[in-house]
Order: sequence, then structure tokens, then C-alpha cells
Amino acid sequence: MIIIDNEMLWRQFGAAIDMLGDALRDCPDELWEKRLWEDQPDQWVASGFPAFWYLGYHALFWLDLYLTGAEEGFTPLAPFDLVEMYPNEVLPRTYTRDELLHYLEYCRLKGQETIGSLSNEQAHRLCRFAWGELSFAELQLYNLRHVQEHGAQLRMFLGQQAGRSATWVSRAK
Repeated sequence: MIIIDNEMLWRQFGAAIDMLGDALRDCPDELWEKRLWEDQPDQWVASGFPAFWYLGYHALFWLDLYLTGAEEGFTPLAPFDLVEMYPNEVLPRTYTRDELLHYLEYCRLKGQETIGSLSNEQAHRLCRFAWGELSFAELQLYNLRHVQEHGAQLRMFLGQQAGRSATWVSRAK
């Protein structure tokens, strides 16, 4: 039984991506490199997500990877590095807002194309990661939740630090 069609899935997935983009655009320059959690070390370690920009990058990196469906052969969009795959990796530099917004738009288009053209056979393709295996369709639901979680963390941070509230996006723009 099919209860979610491609268009319905994209409208909600795209809305989560749009809200992440709104958070990246709304961040004041003085908060771009501010740590979200003060008890984290000064270095930008992948497992710590201490800086606002870094959490945005993390969400986009995994969005891109999960839309691909496999670690083998995956390469993020330039100028981004293949990090986030192993504990204690450190990014080489702070990525700019424009770089992250470009990556977001790339991932948004990739998501729209991937989900829009998803066949029943592709949806059932098994995807394996170190943390487990699941169908490609379920991976995309997992991916949507991951994007939404980190977008919400960034929005909460902006609310606490800059008094900026989020505008709810009910469907993809």
C-alpha cells in the first residue's frame, strides 16, 4: 500500500530544507561562528557542532550524502571537503554563508529531482551505512528528520541569541 506519493514527500522535505535555509540567512554575522553549546571545545570537531555555521554544514553534508544513498563514491560539492565521516575530523576553515546557501540550493534541487523521479524499485533499494541499513525511501524520511532537527536547533539558537523567530514553512516554496 502506498500512502505517500513523491509530490507529497517533496513538499514536506522541501519545507524542511527551506526552513534550514531561512535559519542560515537569518543568522547575524556576529553569531555565524558562535558556539551553540558553550561547553564544547574551541576546535570545530565534527562530533561537537560548536559553531552555528558548522551545524548548518553538517546538516547539508548529510542531506547530500543521504540523497546519494551510499558512502562509496560520494563527494560533496566543491569547495566542501569530505569530512564528517570519521570521529574527530576538523574542517579546514569556516565556510561562508554564501557557500552554505549555494550548497543548500544544490541539495534542494538534488532532493527535488531525486524524490520527484523516485520509482518504486529505487525506493526499495537497500542502503547500508555503518549505523545500519534501510530502504532508500526510509532513508529519505530519516534524512528529512535530520534536516528538520538541525534546522530547529539553529532556529532555537537564533531565538535565544538574537530574538529572531522562525516563519513556519508548511510546504516547499
